[in-house]
Amino acid sequence: MSTEPHRTATRAAALLMITITISRVLGFIREAAIANIFGTSYVTDAFYAAFTIPDLMYYLLIGGALSSGFIPVFTSYLAKDKEKEGWEVASIFISVVLCLLVIVTILGIIFAPYLVPLVAYKFTGETMALTVRLTRIMFSAVMMTAIAGLESGILNSYQEFTASAFGPIVYNVGIIMGAIVLGKRFGVYGLAAGVLVGAVGNVLTQFFSTARHAGGYFKFNLDIHNEGFKQIIALVIPALIGLSISQINLVVNQNIASGLAEGSITALRYANRLFQLPLGIFAMAISTAFFPSMTRQASIADYKSFKATFSLGLRSVLFITIPSGVGLIVLSEPIVRLLFKSGNFTESDVTATAYALVFYSLGLFAHSAIQVITRGYYSIKDTRTPVIVGALAVALNVILNLIFVNYSNLALGGIAFSFSLSGILNMVLLLYILNKRLDGIDTGKILMTFGKSTLASIVMGISAYYSYIYLSSIFGIESKLNQLIHTGGSIIIGVIVFAVMAFVLKIDELNVILDIIKRRIKR
Repeated sequence: MSTEPHRTATRAAALLMITITISRVLGFIREAAIANIFGTSYVTDAFYAAFTIPDLMYYLLIGGALSSGFIPVFTSYLAKDKEKEGWEVASIFISVVLCLLVIVTILGIIFAPYLVPLVAYKFTGETMALTVRLTRIMFSAVMMTAIAGLESGILNSYQEFTASAFGPIVYNVGIIMGAIVLGKRFGVYGLAAGVLVGAVGNVLTQFFSTARHAGGYFKFNLDIHNEGFKQIIALVIPALIGLSISQINLVVNQNIASGLAEGSITALRYANRLFQLPLGIFAMAISTAFFPSMTRQASIADYKSFKATFSLGLRSVLFITIPSGVGLIVLSEPIVRLLFKSGNFTESDVTATAYALVFYSLGLFAHSAIQVITRGYYSIKDTRTPVIVGALAVALNVILNLIFVNYSNLALGGIAFSFSLSGILNMVLLLYILNKRLDGIDTGKILMTFGKSTLASIVMGISAYYSYIYLSSIFGIESKLNQLIHTGGSIIIGVIVFAVMAFVLKIDELNVILDIIKRRIKR
């Protein structure tokens, strides 16, 4: 693999890790503010259920379309120095998507009472009525977040990540302000208004950088017979489910949780937010940064470099997310208590959320790896395989959910455990098929990284757990400062132990991560 794509990808990954970290921290401030003001009740259940519908529409319309179809096709034009032709195709795609967004938004607002049962079919009475009202308010955010997604796709194709990385930060700030400034006065409706404000801010953050590339090229065009546009659609249609499979799993989980005790959806939501933290910071950052390089290499049939890039990206993700999952398991309660326990969020809420977090974390490495693996498929313009494998994973998730919730004592833990097991199946099958198709993808190195990282993580987990037991016995868990000391101290000790173990075991990916850190410090 040539050094330039490697350097470009690591620079991009470093930037994305920092900005996504900021965005995720703001996300937790957002969740903490909501928990403090509203606690866990039918109000928060209604808000998060209503938020699911526009969020899912975004992933289906833009998340899958951009990653599977638009970016690979548009990037292939840029790689072949055909920017003008690429923008002809991009103009058609953007124009069609904008028209569809207007239609979807109008229909979503009108038919909200029929959409809500799809994500929370056991809601009744005031909970159902409130969810419908909030859905109608927030559905307008679909258009804004989708436009922001289009801007991000264009910038990523040009391997520019700064503006697109800061957009979600602005989005979270808008929601936080809605919760803190408007929430106390207008209740949950102020929170919904914050979602709209944040979505508009996300668009504006990326607008000028996108306009610099689009200027002189973009023209509103609905010529759906264009061959390049047809190529995008051929890739997009099967991938709408493929890339969004985790989102569909979450909707299934939420539906089943709607039949459990009040606050169950909110507890699952908070646990999933913690689960999403390392997935977003590391897996999303690395997969997003490596995706343009993989696409360019595949478009010129440089499969040797492609496989090296893919393997490095996947191994880097496993190296980070395996210890992250172990850390979340052994420190689930202190982390949840530190971040969320205040106001109306009680100790029983801490226990329920931490319980779900443990089972979510078991599959963290798999769901993180899928972010890289699916983009590997999209780079070689294969969107069908992830759909087929993803459908099997969804089926397993549903079956296991019904078994665990109805025939075991796992309750919320069963829902999260089903999600983890289905993710592991998804990852294994996708890797096996891709390895066969490409006649090898450095499987030996991948398995070696997996084994060594797991061993180092076990030692780290034991160290972090007993460090927490010792520090909490000294400082107690009553105040936030004491919680920060013993939880933060345990995490720091765990990170140091893992780094030492990685050095002793000679895990090569340690150097990649250190390289990323050094680049950001120098800049």
